[in-house]
Amino acid sequence: MKITIVGCGDAFGTGGLAHTCFRVDSKGSSTIVDFGASSISSWKRLGFRFDDVDAVVISHLHGDHFGGLPFLLLDCQFVERRTKPLLLIGPPGLGQRLDSALQSSFPDERHLRWGFPWRVEEIPARRKVKLGGSTLETFEVVHKSGGLSTGVRLDDGEKIFAYSGDTAWTDALLDLSAMADLFMVECYSGATPVPNHMDWPTLKSNLSRFSPKRIVATHLSASAMACRVEMEEAGLTIAHDGLSFDL
Repeated sequence: MKITIVGCGDAFGTGGLAHTCFRVDSKGSSTIVDFGASSISSWKRLGFRFDDVDAVVISHLHGDHFGGLPFLLLDCQFVERRTKPLLLIGPPGLGQRLDSALQSSFPDERHLRWGFPWRVEEIPARRKVKLGGSTLETFEVVHKSGGLSTGVRLDDGEKIFAYSGDTAWTDALLDLSAMADLFMVECYSGATPVPNHMDWPTLKSNLSRFSPKRIVATHLSASAMACRVEMEEAGLTIAHDGLSFDL
């Protein structure tokens, strides 16, 4: 399993980082986890092609995590001329929100004759589904997004990738990340707590409760970036666009 950080920035692009997007390659299948509004630029800067992707998993319905989907779909249609199917999977409401995003962004294109079949599959938390050679399971987390917000766990039978999504502290993160080879955890704020997000003091106080082999801090604001030395001293890796991990 290979994990590539395409984008790891917060909603405001702090530090010049792209919106959240991770590429997961495992056993001949490629999955995108989250695709924010600015993710496409970083995706192309890394030389990636959407035609290599089999599925996109969305953690929650905020624009910095799913807002790039209209651009992805239209790039597949008009640039890459994709023909193979594409699965978009996420929490309940994804289909309606995507339809609204397409309508508002490209109103003339929503009902075009697509050159490739794509479909939306909405799943509740804690339901396991097969995704290529992996098992996908999502976990409900604490983040107001107008719907269900989740963390994502992908298990290919040999390696496990876990991602917190955006969330305040919840013990569900312990189950989500249990024995993962890589756990990507958001830590939006530094010393001062921010509602619906993780802060560094809270994450630090709970580090001993986690069991992953490696923890990577992502989605950092300026205040969290100011704590990066302390985070690294505590054993965390700090995410940056383009960083990859061969598990």
